Amino acid sequence: MRPLEGITVVTLEHAIAAPFATRQLADLGARVIKVERPGVGDFARGYDERVRGIASHFVWTNRSKESLTLDVKHPEAQTILRRIIVEQADVVVQNLAPGAAARLGLSYAELSAAKPGIIVCDISGYGNDGPYRDKKAYDLLIQSESGFLSVTGTEEEPSKAGPSIADISAGMYAYSNILAALLHRQKTGRGQHLDISMLESLVEWMNYPLYYAIDGAPPPRRTGASHATIYPYGPFPAGDGKVVMLGLQNEREWAVFCDKVLLQPALARDERFAGNSKRSAARDALRRIILEVFASLTAEQVIERLDAAQIANAHVNDMHAVWAHPQLTARKRWREVGTSVGPVPALLPPGSWEEAEPRMDAVPALGEHSEAILAGLGYSASRTAELRSAGVI
Repeated sequence: MRPLEGITVVTLEHAIAAPFATRQLADLGARVIKVERPGVGDFARGYDERVRGIASHFVWTNRSKESLTLDVKHPEAQTILRRIIVEQADVVVQNLAPGAAARLGLSYAELSAAKPGIIVCDISGYGNDGPYRDKKAYDLLIQSESGFLSVTGTEEEPSKAGPSIADISAGMYAYSNILAALLHRQKTGRGQHLDISMLESLVEWMNYPLYYAIDGAPPPRRTGASHATIYPYGPFPAGDGKVVMLGLQNEREWAVFCDKVLLQPALARDERFAGNSKRSAARDALRRIILEVFASLTAEQVIERLDAAQIANAHVNDMHAVWAHPQLTARKRWREVGTSVGPVPALLPPGSWEEAEPRMDAVPALGEHSEAILAGLGYSASRTAELRSAGVI
């Protein structure tokens, strides 16, 4: 039995933050009813066609859900939606524009008056109040506003993160807060209003550079793929043109690195590199020494030396290498999920389960479950057909 079996989530969601949160609830066994606009649905459906004709973001964040199309501006659609929430839902999630859900009668105040145990999770760029409340907030904009771009990239130019980390961070905090709210309700019988901000979520992840720059101190500088304050820690090319990522954490490892990897034990006593702060300040000189040694070795030979010395290292993999990663294969982390174009591979969510695997059902086609959901509310097939003709669903 999965831990959230019996829990129903109704979500008015688009893009990434809310869908990522609710997909993880579905992984745990919750029933997730995804309300989408008739005809077009979640606009993330149109981001690309890279998964055999389906959008990559959508496949990632929407498996195991039921898709219900509703024109929520239509009065009858609002009646249907409210019935589903009041009669069936434990949790409501939405990442519409601030204030939009309230105008639809979906605020926590209104819903909890009808159902005191309801949990309502609002996800937005900046939160439900404050001077930035109504600013548009896309992932890259929040990466910029949170200061993430200021510490990411090269000295010459900032860089965004490859994945949508502002959305992901907000989705993770929505997910964990919803789980906490369900535990709180189990103890008290009371629901909860959750106000999740993308800005606050990503700034939480920025606390190390924030503290590093406390009281007006200089912030960490941008250092590409190298660590801003620990050295050597980053990518180093080998003689065959391939790149090895390695990292040291303490003086014991520095001495071993000099002895077993660079084969220069005296370097550990070089005053220029005595302590991490000095090594970081003299990183250009130290990098030249490391590259001179690595130039005569292949990447695999470098990794062999690092492994023998128990120095942390990694391959610099591209996406194709990750699909074939031997560790993921050995741990049997790949499954298949259904889609409208057939099964596609999917990574098993992190974690191990004793009683049952996470739920990994199909990615829904737009409106695929509308008839079944309405039938569960007592709507006949003919009435559902009328609603479809009227554009309600």
